[in-house]
Amino acid sequence: MKSYRTLRRWLAAGISLAVLGVVVALVAHRSGPIETAQKARADEIQAKISHAWALFGGSASRNMVNTLDKNIPFECNVDKGQEKNIKWSAQLGSKSYGGPIIAGGQVYAGTNNEAPRNPKITGDKGILMCFKESDGSFLWQAVHDKLASGIVNDWTREGLCSTPCVEGNRVYYVSNRCELVCAATHGFLDGKNDGAQDEQYKSKLDADFIWRLDMMKELNVFPHNMSACAPLIVGSIIFVVTANGVDEGHINVPSPKAPSFIAVDKKTGKLLWSDNSPSVALLQGAGKEADFKQLVNKGELLMHGQWSNPAYAEVNGHPQVIFPGGDGWLRSFEPATGKLLWKFDCNPKDSKYELGGRGTRSDFIATPVVYDKKVYIGVGQDPEHYEGVGHLWCIDLEKADRLGQTNKDNDVSPRNDNFDPKNPVNKDSALHWHFGGPVSADLAAKIGRDYQFGRTMSTCAIHDGIVYVGELAGYLHCLDAQTGEEYWNHDLKAAIWGSAYWVDGKVYIGTEDGDIYVFSHGKEKKVLGKMDMKHAVRSTPVVANGVMYILTESVLYAIAKP
Repeated sequence: MKSYRTLRRWLAAGISLAVLGVVVALVAHRSGPIETAQKARADEIQAKISHAWALFGGSASRNMVNTLDKNIPFECNVDKGQEKNIKWSAQLGSKSYGGPIIAGGQVYAGTNNEAPRNPKITGDKGILMCFKESDGSFLWQAVHDKLASGIVNDWTREGLCSTPCVEGNRVYYVSNRCELVCAATHGFLDGKNDGAQDEQYKSKLDADFIWRLDMMKELNVFPHNMSACAPLIVGSIIFVVTANGVDEGHINVPSPKAPSFIAVDKKTGKLLWSDNSPSVALLQGAGKEADFKQLVNKGELLMHGQWSNPAYAEVNGHPQVIFPGGDGWLRSFEPATGKLLWKFDCNPKDSKYELGGRGTRSDFIATPVVYDKKVYIGVGQDPEHYEGVGHLWCIDLEKADRLGQTNKDNDVSPRNDNFDPKNPVNKDSALHWHFGGPVSADLAAKIGRDYQFGRTMSTCAIHDGIVYVGELAGYLHCLDAQTGEEYWNHDLKAAIWGSAYWVDGKVYIGTEDGDIYVFSHGKEKKVLGKMDMKHAVRSTPVVANGVMYILTESVLYAIAKP
Protein backbone atom coordinates (compact mmCIF):
# COMPACT_ATOMS: atom_id res chain seq x y z
CA MET A 1 0.00 0.00 0.00
CA LYS A 2 1.39 3.38 -0.98
CA SER A 3 1.31 6.51 1.13
CA TYR A 4 -0.80 8.49 -1.41
CA ARG A 5 -3.94 6.89 -0.22
CA THR A 6 -10.99 8.79 1.85
CA LEU A 7 -32.18 17.41 17.34
CA ARG A 8 -31.32 20.03 15.68
CA ARG A 9 -34.12 20.11 18.24
CA TRP A 10 -36.04 17.28 19.82
CA LEU A 11 -38.54 16.13 17.18
CA ALA A 12 -42.09 16.34 18.38
CA ALA A 13 -40.65 15.14 21.65
CA GLY A 14 -43.77 13.66 23.18
CA ILE A 15 -44.60 11.34 20.28
CA SER A 16 -41.02 10.37 19.40
CA LEU A 17 -40.03 9.56 22.95
CA ALA A 18 -43.20 7.61 23.50
CA VAL A 19 -42.47 5.47 20.43
CA LEU A 20 -38.89 5.04 21.51
CA GLY A 21 -39.99 4.06 25.01
CA VAL A 22 -42.25 1.32 23.67
CA VAL A 23 -39.52 -0.05 21.42
CA VAL A 24 -36.90 0.02 24.16
CA ALA A 25 -39.29 -1.71 26.54
CA LEU A 26 -39.84 -4.47 24.02
CA VAL A 27 -36.11 -4.83 23.51
CA ALA A 28 -35.43 -4.98 27.24
CA HIS A 29 -37.98 -7.77 27.56
CA ARG A 30 -36.11 -9.97 25.12
CA SER A 31 -33.33 -12.29 26.19
CA GLY A 32 -30.49 -14.11 24.45
CA PRO A 33 -27.14 -13.09 23.04
CA ILE A 34 -28.57 -10.60 20.56
CA GLU A 35 -31.56 -8.31 20.31
CA THR A 36 -32.46 -8.26 16.66
CA ALA A 37 -35.11 -6.27 14.84
CA GLN A 38 -36.60 -4.36 17.78
CA LYS A 39 -33.18 -3.26 19.05
CA ALA A 40 -32.02 -2.20 15.59
CA ARG A 41 -35.18 -0.14 15.13
CA ALA A 42 -34.78 1.44 18.57
CA ASP A 43 -31.23 2.43 17.67
CA GLU A 44 -32.40 4.02 14.43
CA ILE A 45 -35.18 5.95 16.23
CA GLN A 46 -32.68 7.25 18.78
CA ALA A 47 -30.28 8.23 15.98
CA LYS A 48 -33.06 10.22 14.32
CA ILE A 49 -33.88 12.05 17.54
CA SER A 50 -30.29 13.09 18.18
CA HIS A 51 -29.26 13.50 14.52
CA ALA A 52 -26.15 11.47 15.22
CA TRP A 53 -23.99 9.90 12.55
CA ALA A 54 -22.68 7.31 14.99
CA LEU A 55 -21.23 4.66 12.70
CA PHE A 56 -19.98 4.18 9.15
CA GLY A 57 -23.03 4.49 6.91
CA GLY A 58 -25.14 6.06 9.64
CA SER A 59 -27.09 2.87 10.41
CA ALA A 60 -26.68 -0.91 10.36
CA SER A 61 -27.85 -0.95 6.73
CA ARG A 62 -24.74 1.17 5.87
CA ASN A 63 -26.64 3.31 3.36
CA MET A 64 -24.85 6.66 2.85
CA VAL A 65 -28.08 8.65 3.05
CA ASN A 66 -29.32 11.31 5.47
CA THR A 67 -33.01 12.20 5.10
CA LEU A 68 -33.20 14.37 8.23
CA ASP A 69 -30.91 17.36 7.79
CA LYS A 70 -31.81 20.31 5.57
CA ASN A 71 -30.33 23.59 4.36
CA ILE A 72 -26.85 22.13 3.86
CA PRO A 73 -24.48 24.43 1.92
CA PHE A 74 -22.88 23.33 -1.32
CA GLU A 75 -20.20 25.98 -1.42
CA CYS A 76 -17.46 27.04 0.97
CA ASN A 77 -14.05 28.71 1.12
CA VAL A 78 -11.31 27.36 3.40
CA ASP A 79 -8.69 30.02 2.56
CA LYS A 80 -7.46 31.87 5.62
CA GLY A 81 -9.09 35.26 5.90
CA GLN A 82 -11.68 34.39 3.24
CA GLU A 83 -13.58 31.66 5.03
CA LYS A 84 -17.13 31.02 3.91
CA ASN A 85 -19.55 28.64 5.61
CA ILE A 86 -16.75 27.33 7.85
CA LYS A 87 -18.10 26.82 11.36
CA TRP A 88 -14.75 25.50 12.62
CA SER A 89 -11.72 23.48 11.58
CA ALA A 90 -9.35 21.19 13.50
CA GLN A 91 -5.82 20.15 12.65
CA LEU A 92 -5.22 16.42 12.20
CA GLY A 93 -2.09 14.49 11.29
CA SER A 94 -0.85 14.10 7.71
CA LYS A 95 -3.06 11.10 6.84
CA SER A 96 -6.70 10.70 7.91
CA TYR A 97 -9.12 7.99 6.87
CA GLY A 98 -11.25 7.01 9.87
CA GLY A 99 -14.52 8.91 10.20
CA PRO A 100 -15.79 11.44 10.78
CA ILE A 101 -18.28 10.18 13.37
CA ILE A 102 -20.64 12.50 15.27
CA ALA A 103 -22.43 11.38 18.41
CA GLY A 104 -23.13 12.65 21.91
CA GLY A 105 -21.89 16.16 21.17
CA GLN A 106 -18.50 14.88 20.04
CA VAL A 107 -16.76 14.31 16.70
CA TYR A 108 -14.25 11.48 16.15
CA ALA A 109 -11.56 11.11 13.50
CA GLY A 110 -8.76 8.61 12.90
CA THR A 111 -5.36 10.00 11.92
CA ASN A 112 -1.61 9.73 12.55
CA ASN A 113 0.71 11.61 14.93
CA GLU A 114 2.27 14.05 12.45
CA ALA A 115 0.70 16.97 14.34
CA PRO A 116 1.07 15.82 17.97
CA ARG A 117 -1.53 17.01 20.46
CA ASN A 118 0.63 15.83 23.35
CA PRO A 119 4.29 16.94 23.07
CA LYS A 120 5.30 13.96 25.18
CA ILE A 121 3.93 11.55 22.60
CA THR A 122 6.17 11.62 19.53
CA GLY A 123 6.91 9.44 16.54
CA ASP A 124 4.67 7.40 14.27
CA LYS A 125 1.41 6.41 16.03
CA GLY A 126 -2.17 5.55 15.29
CA ILE A 127 -4.41 8.25 16.78
CA LEU A 128 -8.13 8.54 17.42
CA MET A 129 -8.96 12.21 18.10
CA CYS A 130 -12.10 13.47 19.77
CA PHE A 131 -13.40 17.04 19.35
CA LYS A 132 -16.28 19.06 20.77
CA GLU A 133 -19.10 19.17 18.22
CA SER A 134 -20.10 22.77 18.94
CA ASP A 135 -16.74 24.49 18.38
CA GLY A 136 -14.14 21.89 17.36
CA SER A 137 -12.11 22.20 20.54
CA PHE A 138 -9.86 19.21 21.19
CA LEU A 139 -11.11 16.94 23.99
CA TRP A 140 -8.97 13.80 24.11
CA GLN A 141 -7.13 11.23 22.03
CA ALA A 142 -6.40 7.50 21.99
CA VAL A 143 -2.80 6.69 21.11
CA HIS A 144 -1.60 3.38 19.69
CA ASP A 145 2.05 2.46 19.06
CA LYS A 146 3.03 1.01 15.70
CA LEU A 147 3.54 -2.74 15.43
CA ALA A 148 7.16 -3.83 15.61
CA SER A 149 6.60 -6.13 12.60
CA GLY A 150 6.46 -3.07 10.33
CA ILE A 151 4.67 -2.34 7.10
CA VAL A 152 3.52 -5.88 6.37
CA ASN A 153 1.04 -5.51 9.27
CA ASP A 154 0.98 -1.78 10.04
CA TRP A 155 1.93 0.53 7.16
CA THR A 156 4.10 3.53 8.00
CA ARG A 157 2.33 6.83 8.76
CA GLU A 158 -1.11 5.60 7.71
CA GLY A 159 -2.44 6.20 11.20
CA LEU A 160 -5.73 4.82 12.48
CA CYS A 161 -7.88 3.81 9.50
CA SER A 162 -10.95 2.38 11.24
CA THR A 163 -14.13 4.45 11.37
CA PRO A 164 -15.41 4.25 14.96
CA CYS A 165 -18.85 3.23 16.15
CA VAL A 166 -20.39 5.08 19.11
CA GLU A 167 -23.12 3.67 21.31
CA GLY A 168 -24.08 5.43 24.51
CA ASN A 169 -20.93 6.30 26.45
CA ARG A 170 -18.73 3.81 24.58
CA VAL A 171 -16.75 4.18 21.37
CA TYR A 172 -15.59 1.07 19.50
CA TYR A 173 -12.96 0.89 16.77
CA VAL A 174 -10.10 -1.22 15.40
CA SER A 175 -6.64 0.15 16.12
CA ASN A 176 -3.66 0.07 13.78
CA ARG A 177 -2.37 -2.76 16.02
CA CYS A 178 -5.30 -5.02 14.99
CA GLU A 179 -7.03 -4.56 18.33
CA LEU A 180 -10.78 -4.25 18.72
CA VAL A 181 -11.00 -1.40 21.22
CA CYS A 182 -13.76 -0.28 23.56
CA ALA A 183 -13.13 3.12 25.15
CA ALA A 184 -15.16 5.61 27.14
CA THR A 185 -16.50 8.52 25.12
CA HIS A 186 -15.56 10.93 27.90
CA GLY A 187 -11.85 10.11 27.72
CA PHE A 188 -10.34 11.26 31.01
CA LEU A 189 -12.78 14.11 31.49
CA ASP A 190 -14.56 12.58 34.49
CA GLY A 191 -11.30 12.27 36.43
CA LYS A 192 -11.20 8.48 36.31
CA ASN A 193 -7.63 7.23 36.70
CA ASP A 194 -6.59 10.79 37.59
CA GLY A 195 -3.15 10.57 39.13
CA ALA A 196 -2.64 6.95 38.07
CA GLN A 197 0.98 5.96 37.68
CA ASP A 198 0.31 3.45 34.88
CA GLU A 199 2.44 4.42 31.84
CA GLN A 200 -0.61 3.77 29.66
CA TYR A 201 -2.00 7.11 30.84
CA LYS A 202 0.25 9.91 29.60
CA SER A 203 -2.05 12.84 30.34
CA LYS A 204 -5.58 13.75 31.31
CA LEU A 205 -6.35 14.06 27.61
CA ASP A 206 -5.77 10.36 26.95
CA ALA A 207 -8.45 7.77 26.28
CA ASP A 208 -9.98 5.63 29.01
CA PHE A 209 -9.82 2.09 27.62
CA ILE A 210 -12.50 -0.27 28.91
CA TRP A 211 -11.33 -3.41 27.10
CA ARG A 212 -9.17 -4.38 24.14
CA LEU A 213 -9.21 -7.58 22.11
CA ASP A 214 -5.79 -8.13 20.55
CA MET A 215 -6.71 -10.09 17.42
CA MET A 216 -3.08 -10.85 16.56
CA LYS A 217 -2.20 -12.17 20.00
CA GLU A 218 -5.45 -13.87 20.95
CA LEU A 219 -6.79 -14.99 17.55
CA ASN A 220 -3.54 -15.29 15.56
CA VAL A 221 -4.77 -12.84 12.92
CA PHE A 222 -2.15 -11.66 10.42
CA PRO A 223 -3.35 -8.26 9.13
CA HIS A 224 -1.99 -7.36 5.71
CA ASN A 225 -0.65 -3.77 5.69
CA MET A 226 -3.34 -2.34 7.96
CA SER A 227 -6.44 -2.99 10.03
CA ALA A 228 -9.34 -0.83 8.92
CA CYS A 229 -12.75 -2.30 9.79
CA ALA A 230 -15.59 -0.03 10.88
CA PRO A 231 -17.27 -2.14 13.58
CA LEU A 232 -20.99 -2.90 13.49
CA ILE A 233 -23.09 -3.25 16.65
CA VAL A 234 -26.41 -5.08 16.62
CA GLY A 235 -27.93 -5.64 20.03
CA SER A 236 -25.27 -7.00 22.38
CA ILE A 237 -22.86 -8.12 19.65
CA ILE A 238 -20.16 -6.24 17.79
CA PHE A 239 -19.08 -7.58 14.38
CA VAL A 240 -15.64 -7.02 12.85
CA VAL A 241 -13.71 -7.98 9.70
CA THR A 242 -10.27 -8.87 11.07
CA ALA A 243 -7.98 -7.90 8.11
CA ASN A 244 -6.36 -11.36 8.07
CA GLY A 245 -4.38 -11.59 4.84
CA VAL A 246 -1.25 -12.57 2.95
CA ASP A 247 2.39 -11.99 3.85
CA GLU A 248 4.88 -9.67 2.13
CA GLY A 249 5.44 -12.15 -0.70
CA HIS A 250 1.70 -12.16 -1.55
CA ILE A 251 1.70 -15.94 -2.15
CA ASN A 252 1.12 -17.22 1.36
CA VAL A 253 -1.53 -16.85 4.04
CA PRO A 254 0.45 -17.15 7.29
CA SER A 255 -2.63 -17.76 9.47
CA PRO A 256 -5.28 -19.71 7.53
CA LYS A 257 -6.89 -20.88 10.77
CA ALA A 258 -7.30 -17.32 12.02
CA PRO A 259 -10.75 -15.80 11.65
CA SER A 260 -11.66 -13.36 8.91
CA PHE A 261 -14.91 -12.37 10.60
CA ILE A 262 -15.74 -12.30 14.30
CA ALA A 263 -18.67 -11.69 16.64
CA VAL A 264 -17.76 -10.28 20.05
CA ASP A 265 -19.69 -9.45 23.23
CA LYS A 266 -19.74 -5.65 23.25
CA LYS A 267 -19.69 -5.43 27.04
CA THR A 268 -16.76 -7.75 27.75
CA GLY A 269 -14.77 -8.16 24.52
CA LYS A 270 -15.26 -11.93 24.68
CA LEU A 271 -15.28 -13.79 21.36
CA LEU A 272 -18.68 -15.37 20.68
CA TRP A 273 -18.08 -16.95 17.27
CA SER A 274 -15.84 -16.58 14.24
CA ASP A 275 -15.56 -17.59 10.60
CA ASN A 276 -12.49 -18.21 8.43
CA SER A 277 -14.23 -19.32 5.21
CA PRO A 278 -11.86 -17.32 2.93
CA SER A 279 -8.98 -19.54 4.11
CA VAL A 280 -10.64 -22.93 4.54
CA ALA A 281 -9.37 -24.24 1.19
CA LEU A 282 -5.79 -23.70 2.35
CA LEU A 283 -6.45 -26.00 5.28
CA GLN A 284 -7.52 -28.78 2.91
CA GLY A 285 -4.10 -29.62 1.51
CA ALA A 286 -2.97 -26.70 -0.64
CA GLY A 287 0.71 -26.38 -1.42
CA LYS A 288 2.72 -23.26 -2.22
CA GLU A 289 2.61 -20.66 -4.98
CA ALA A 290 0.97 -22.70 -7.76
CA ASP A 291 -1.77 -24.00 -5.47
CA PHE A 292 -2.21 -20.56 -3.90
CA LYS A 293 -2.88 -18.95 -7.28
CA GLN A 294 -5.14 -21.78 -8.35
CA LEU A 295 -7.23 -21.54 -5.19
CA VAL A 296 -7.44 -17.74 -5.43
CA ASN A 297 -8.64 -17.89 -9.02
CA LYS A 298 -11.20 -20.55 -8.16
CA GLY A 299 -12.58 -18.21 -5.52
CA GLU A 300 -11.55 -20.50 -2.68
CA LEU A 301 -8.89 -18.40 -0.98
CA LEU A 302 -8.44 -14.78 0.09
CA MET A 303 -6.45 -12.71 -2.37
CA HIS A 304 -4.73 -9.95 -0.44
CA GLY A 305 -6.19 -8.27 2.65
CA GLN A 306 -9.65 -7.86 4.17
CA TRP A 307 -10.58 -4.22 4.83
CA SER A 308 -14.31 -3.99 4.25
CA ASN A 309 -17.12 -3.75 6.80
CA PRO A 310 -20.19 -5.84 7.67
CA ALA A 311 -23.83 -4.80 7.29
CA TYR A 312 -27.05 -5.96 8.93
CA ALA A 313 -30.39 -6.94 7.39
CA GLU A 314 -33.63 -8.58 8.36
CA VAL A 315 -35.58 -10.49 5.71
CA ASN A 316 -38.84 -12.32 6.35
CA GLY A 317 -38.20 -12.11 10.06
CA HIS A 318 -34.70 -13.57 9.69
CA PRO A 319 -31.89 -11.35 11.01
CA GLN A 320 -28.57 -11.66 9.21
CA VAL A 321 -25.15 -10.06 9.25
CA ILE A 322 -23.43 -9.76 5.87
CA PHE A 323 -19.66 -10.23 5.57
CA PRO A 324 -17.59 -9.21 2.49
CA GLY A 325 -14.72 -11.70 2.38
CA GLY A 326 -11.20 -11.45 1.04
CA ASP A 327 -11.98 -14.21 -1.47
CA GLY A 328 -14.54 -12.05 -3.25
CA TRP A 329 -17.56 -13.87 -1.79
CA LEU A 330 -20.35 -12.14 0.09
CA ARG A 331 -21.60 -14.29 2.99
CA SER A 332 -24.58 -13.95 5.30
CA PHE A 333 -24.65 -15.39 8.81
CA GLU A 334 -27.17 -15.82 11.57
CA PRO A 335 -26.01 -13.11 14.00
CA ALA A 336 -26.49 -15.04 17.22
CA THR A 337 -24.84 -18.31 16.16
CA GLY A 338 -22.63 -17.73 13.10
CA LYS A 339 -24.63 -20.22 11.03
CA LEU A 340 -24.06 -19.64 7.30
CA LEU A 341 -27.30 -18.62 5.59
CA TRP A 342 -26.14 -17.94 2.02
CA LYS A 343 -23.11 -16.94 -0.05
CA PHE A 344 -22.67 -15.13 -3.36
CA ASP A 345 -19.57 -15.03 -5.61
CA CYS A 346 -19.03 -11.43 -6.73
CA ASN A 347 -16.56 -12.33 -9.52
CA PRO A 348 -17.00 -14.12 -12.84
CA LYS A 349 -15.73 -17.69 -12.67
CA ASP A 350 -13.24 -17.05 -15.46
CA SER A 351 -11.67 -14.03 -13.73
CA LYS A 352 -8.00 -14.06 -12.67
CA TYR A 353 -6.32 -12.31 -9.76
CA GLU A 354 -3.08 -10.43 -10.36
CA LEU A 355 -1.31 -7.71 -8.44
CA GLY A 356 -1.65 -4.49 -10.41
CA GLY A 357 -4.16 -3.33 -12.97
CA ARG A 358 -4.31 -6.32 -15.29
CA GLY A 359 -6.16 -8.70 -12.98
CA THR A 360 -9.87 -9.27 -13.42
CA ARG A 361 -10.71 -10.84 -10.05
CA SER A 362 -11.20 -8.58 -7.01
CA ASP A 363 -12.32 -8.60 -3.41
CA PHE A 364 -13.90 -5.73 -1.45
CA ILE A 365 -13.01 -2.33 -0.09
CA ALA A 366 -16.61 -1.10 -0.37
CA THR A 367 -19.24 -2.00 2.22
CA PRO A 368 -22.50 -3.82 1.41
CA VAL A 369 -25.62 -1.64 1.57
CA VAL A 370 -29.07 -2.97 2.44
CA TYR A 371 -31.99 -1.21 0.75
CA ASP A 372 -35.52 -2.40 -0.06
CA LYS A 373 -34.76 -6.06 0.74
CA LYS A 374 -31.71 -6.06 -1.50
CA VAL A 375 -27.98 -5.73 -0.95
CA TYR A 376 -25.71 -3.64 -3.17
CA ILE A 377 -21.92 -3.89 -3.40
CA GLY A 378 -19.09 -3.34 -5.88
CA VAL A 379 -15.76 -5.16 -5.97
CA GLY A 380 -12.37 -3.51 -5.76
CA GLN A 381 -8.79 -3.74 -4.57
CA ASP A 382 -6.12 -1.88 -2.67
CA PRO A 383 -5.65 1.35 -4.68
CA GLU A 384 -1.96 0.48 -4.97
CA HIS A 385 -3.13 -2.05 -7.58
CA TYR A 386 -4.45 0.79 -9.76
CA GLU A 387 -7.61 0.82 -11.83
CA GLY A 388 -9.17 -2.25 -13.41
CA VAL A 389 -12.39 -3.95 -14.40
CA GLY A 390 -15.09 -3.99 -11.74
CA HIS A 391 -18.56 -5.31 -11.04
CA LEU A 392 -21.51 -3.81 -9.17
CA TRP A 393 -24.05 -6.29 -7.84
CA CYS A 394 -27.63 -6.12 -6.63
CA ILE A 395 -28.69 -9.25 -4.72
CA ASP A 396 -32.27 -10.14 -3.85
CA LEU A 397 -32.21 -10.80 -0.11
CA GLU A 398 -35.54 -12.60 -0.03
CA LYS A 399 -34.38 -15.06 -2.68
CA ALA A 400 -30.99 -15.41 -1.02
CA ASP A 401 -32.63 -16.17 2.31
CA ARG A 402 -34.93 -18.75 0.75
CA LEU A 403 -32.56 -20.41 -1.71
CA GLY A 404 -29.64 -20.42 0.68
CA GLN A 405 -31.50 -22.98 2.76
CA THR A 406 -31.84 -25.43 -0.13
CA ASN A 407 -28.98 -24.80 -2.59
CA LYS A 408 -25.79 -26.84 -2.39
CA ASP A 409 -23.25 -25.17 -0.10
CA ASN A 410 -25.74 -22.33 0.46
CA ASP A 411 -24.56 -20.89 -2.89
CA VAL A 412 -26.91 -18.34 -4.51
CA SER A 413 -24.41 -17.05 -7.11
CA PRO A 414 -25.25 -16.58 -10.81
CA ARG A 415 -24.60 -19.68 -12.89
CA ASN A 416 -22.17 -20.17 -15.78
CA ASP A 417 -21.13 -16.49 -15.74
CA ASN A 418 -24.59 -15.62 -17.00
CA PHE A 419 -25.62 -12.32 -15.39
CA ASP A 420 -29.17 -12.20 -16.72
CA PRO A 421 -31.40 -12.84 -13.68
CA LYS A 422 -34.30 -13.84 -15.96
CA ASN A 423 -32.34 -16.57 -17.72
CA PRO A 424 -33.56 -20.06 -16.65
CA VAL A 425 -29.99 -20.99 -15.71
CA ASN A 426 -30.29 -18.53 -12.81
CA LYS A 427 -33.51 -19.90 -11.35
CA ASP A 428 -31.60 -20.83 -8.18
CA SER A 429 -29.60 -17.59 -8.03
CA ALA A 430 -30.35 -14.51 -5.92
CA LEU A 431 -28.92 -12.21 -8.60
CA HIS A 432 -31.20 -9.21 -9.13
CA TRP A 433 -28.95 -7.28 -11.51
CA HIS A 434 -25.30 -6.78 -12.46
CA PHE A 435 -23.54 -3.68 -13.78
CA GLY A 436 -20.00 -3.65 -15.14
CA GLY A 437 -17.59 -6.08 -16.74
CA PRO A 438 -16.08 -6.03 -20.25
CA VAL A 439 -17.83 -4.17 -23.06
CA SER A 440 -18.00 -4.50 -26.84
CA ALA A 441 -15.32 -2.96 -29.05
CA ASP A 442 -17.77 -0.29 -30.24
CA LEU A 443 -18.68 0.77 -26.72
CA ALA A 444 -15.03 0.62 -25.65
CA ALA A 445 -14.14 3.06 -28.42
CA LYS A 446 -16.92 5.37 -27.25
CA ILE A 447 -16.12 5.37 -23.51
CA GLY A 448 -12.33 5.06 -23.84
CA ARG A 449 -11.85 1.79 -21.94
CA ASP A 450 -12.81 -1.83 -22.36
CA TYR A 451 -15.05 -2.15 -19.28
CA GLN A 452 -18.18 -0.37 -18.10
CA PHE A 453 -17.52 -0.04 -14.38
CA GLY A 454 -14.15 -0.05 -12.65
CA ARG A 455 -12.81 -1.21 -9.31
CA THR A 456 -14.41 0.66 -6.47
CA MET A 457 -13.67 1.59 -2.89
CA SER A 458 -17.02 3.35 -2.58
CA THR A 459 -20.10 2.31 -0.64
CA CYS A 460 -23.42 2.99 -2.36
CA ALA A 461 -25.81 5.81 -1.47
CA ILE A 462 -29.37 4.78 -2.39
CA HIS A 463 -32.42 7.02 -2.15
CA ASP A 464 -35.74 7.30 -3.93
CA GLY A 465 -34.91 4.27 -6.08
CA ILE A 466 -31.62 5.72 -7.32
CA VAL A 467 -28.10 4.38 -6.66
CA TYR A 468 -25.05 6.65 -6.55
CA VAL A 469 -21.65 4.98 -6.53
CA GLY A 470 -18.12 6.10 -7.32
CA GLU A 471 -15.20 4.15 -8.69
CA LEU A 472 -11.49 4.50 -8.08
CA ALA A 473 -10.90 5.85 -11.60
CA GLY A 474 -12.89 8.96 -10.72
CA TYR A 475 -16.34 8.31 -12.19
CA LEU A 476 -19.59 8.83 -10.31
CA HIS A 477 -22.40 6.60 -11.61
CA CYS A 478 -26.14 7.11 -11.18
CA LEU A 479 -28.31 4.01 -11.70
CA ASP A 480 -31.82 2.71 -11.27
CA ALA A 481 -31.86 0.74 -8.00
CA GLN A 482 -34.46 -1.70 -9.33
CA THR A 483 -33.03 -2.48 -12.78
CA GLY A 484 -29.37 -1.40 -12.78
CA GLU A 485 -29.98 0.87 -15.77
CA GLU A 486 -27.43 3.70 -15.84
CA TYR A 487 -28.99 7.15 -15.94
CA TRP A 488 -25.73 9.10 -16.11
CA ASN A 489 -22.10 9.21 -15.06
CA HIS A 490 -19.60 11.99 -14.49
CA ASP A 491 -15.81 12.05 -14.68
CA LEU A 492 -14.44 13.85 -11.61
CA LYS A 493 -10.91 13.80 -13.08
CA ALA A 494 -9.33 12.42 -9.88
CA ALA A 495 -9.33 9.21 -7.85
CA ILE A 496 -12.29 8.51 -5.57
CA TRP A 497 -11.55 6.74 -2.28
CA GLY A 498 -14.64 7.74 -0.31
CA SER A 499 -18.33 7.36 -1.06
CA ALA A 500 -21.17 9.45 -2.41
CA TYR A 501 -23.38 10.93 0.32
CA TRP A 502 -27.03 11.91 -0.13
CA VAL A 503 -28.51 14.72 1.95
CA ASP A 504 -30.97 17.56 1.42
CA GLY A 505 -31.71 16.59 -2.18
CA LYS A 506 -28.04 16.71 -3.13
CA VAL A 507 -25.18 14.24 -3.62
CA TYR A 508 -21.69 15.04 -2.32
CA ILE A 509 -18.51 13.15 -3.19
CA GLY A 510 -14.81 13.90 -2.60
CA THR A 511 -11.67 13.27 -4.64
CA GLU A 512 -7.96 12.82 -4.07
CA ASP A 513 -7.45 16.26 -5.62
CA GLY A 514 -9.26 17.77 -2.65
CA ASP A 515 -12.52 18.67 -4.40
CA ILE A 516 -16.02 17.98 -3.14
CA TYR A 517 -18.39 17.74 -6.11
CA VAL A 518 -22.06 18.47 -5.51
CA PHE A 519 -24.84 17.11 -7.74
CA SER A 520 -28.59 17.57 -7.71
CA HIS A 521 -30.46 14.37 -6.89
CA GLY A 522 -32.21 12.84 -9.86
CA LYS A 523 -32.16 10.87 -13.08
CA GLU A 524 -30.77 13.81 -15.03
CA LYS A 525 -27.25 15.02 -14.33
CA LYS A 526 -26.93 18.46 -12.83
CA VAL A 527 -23.68 19.65 -11.26
CA LEU A 528 -24.43 22.23 -8.58
CA GLY A 529 -20.88 23.14 -7.68
CA LYS A 530 -17.45 22.13 -6.42
CA MET A 531 -15.82 22.89 -3.08
CA ASP A 532 -12.01 23.12 -3.02
CA MET A 533 -10.81 21.72 0.32
CA LYS A 534 -7.07 22.22 -0.52
CA HIS A 535 -6.14 18.74 0.72
CA ALA A 536 -6.95 15.23 -0.52
CA VAL A 537 -10.31 13.86 0.61
CA ARG A 538 -10.11 10.10 1.11
CA SER A 539 -13.22 9.75 3.22
CA THR A 540 -16.93 10.51 2.90
CA PRO A 541 -18.56 13.87 3.78
CA VAL A 542 -21.23 13.33 6.46
CA VAL A 543 -23.88 15.52 8.09
CA ALA A 544 -25.31 15.77 11.60
CA ASN A 545 -27.38 18.53 13.21
CA GLY A 546 -27.26 20.72 10.13
CA VAL A 547 -23.48 20.64 9.85
CA MET A 548 -21.42 18.87 7.18
CA TYR A 549 -18.13 17.35 8.30
CA ILE A 550 -15.38 16.87 5.74
CA LEU A 551 -12.29 14.93 6.71
CA THR A 552 -9.38 15.88 4.48
CA GLU A 553 -6.03 14.17 4.87
CA SER A 554 -4.87 16.77 7.41
CA VAL A 555 -7.81 18.99 8.50
CA LEU A 556 -11.32 18.28 9.76
CA TYR A 557 -13.85 20.92 8.63
CA ALA A 558 -17.30 21.66 10.02
CA ILE A 559 -19.32 23.40 7.29
CA ALA A 560 -22.63 25.16 7.87
CA LYS A 561 -24.53 28.25 6.86
CA PRO A 562 -24.10 31.08 9.38
